[in-house]
Amino acid sequence: MTAIIRAEHVAKIFRQQVRRSGMLGPLKDFVMPVTRPVNAVDGISFDIEPGEAVGYLGPNGAGKSTMIKMLTGILAPSAGTVSVLGRNPQAQRVLNARQIGVVFGQRTQLWWELPLIESFELHRRMYRVPASVYQRNRADLVEMMELSAFIERPVRHLSLGQRMRAEIAMALMHDPKILFLDEPTIGLDVVAKDVVRKFLSRINRERGTTIILTTHDLQDIEEICPRLIMVDDGKLLFDGTIAALRVTFGARRRLTLEFAQDPGHVELDRAEPAGGEGVQRLFLLPDDQRPLLHILSALKAGADLRDVRLHEPGIEEIIRTHYQSKVSA
Repeated sequence: MTAIIRAEHVAKIFRQQVRRSGMLGPLKDFVMPVTRPVNAVDGISFDIEPGEAVGYLGPNGAGKSTMIKMLTGILAPSAGTVSVLGRNPQAQRVLNARQIGVVFGQRTQLWWELPLIESFELHRRMYRVPASVYQRNRADLVEMMELSAFIERPVRHLSLGQRMRAEIAMALMHDPKILFLDEPTIGLDVVAKDVVRKFLSRINRERGTTIILTTHDLQDIEEICPRLIMVDDGKLLFDGTIAALRVTFGARRRLTLEFAQDPGHVELDRAEPAGGEGVQRLFLLPDDQRPLLHILSALKAGADLRDVRLHEPGIEEIIRTHYQSKVSA
């Protein structure tokens, strides 16, 4: 299958003005400013297939938004190449825009003073969406995103959660093949986040829309994206599944066993004791994802096991552990 998005050794370098100390002080900095290069994106390569949902993850300043801007044609790479739907996204910005949807969580594309439905109508005209396609899509999206209660209301009167749901619906009104989302759940309450996550999963599953999602809310990734790309300091750290992420960054499953009475010394095949006393024992499990029943079969005969609890580390825990180890190194 041909990749719908391709990045090959992509780099983006910005020039940042810096102060310098010297005999002339601030006046010299003003007359002869000094700049230094900043590698926002540094030699990143990846392919994304049609219908994938991919989380693009990293701390502030890692280059996430810069990469999205290059893929959407807002910025051009300093080196390397990007291809979206077989095109150079900046050289062919208009053609590219007609087949992608973009939502930036901190910027609105809705018309502030107009009723929401008028923003949808203006979007239809700008993208030249046939009336029949628009009517069908608007009906589906209004239902799926629960917009009917406020579709006639001016955008300025909508809550943040309502606006974000409307932004995503409008970005899909012209049937884009790819949806780019930059922090779509930022600032939303728990209920609004749940609506957005379920909707995006459904759009990806039922329509086959390719989704590229950057976010600081790691639950977004866990609920929407089977694959994630992790970057830091502009460089690619990881590209794969969440299960593979656990193996790569050493986050291990933890097993808690509770017995009817103190079992004494307990051994499990290839599991590392991690504490516990009395009737409770803790273990760190190997990274081979063996079934739990296979691991427990190593318990000695007669062990009166009453309870078993398995803790699977989430993405947030994995990444926090990785960055803490990086800082302490």
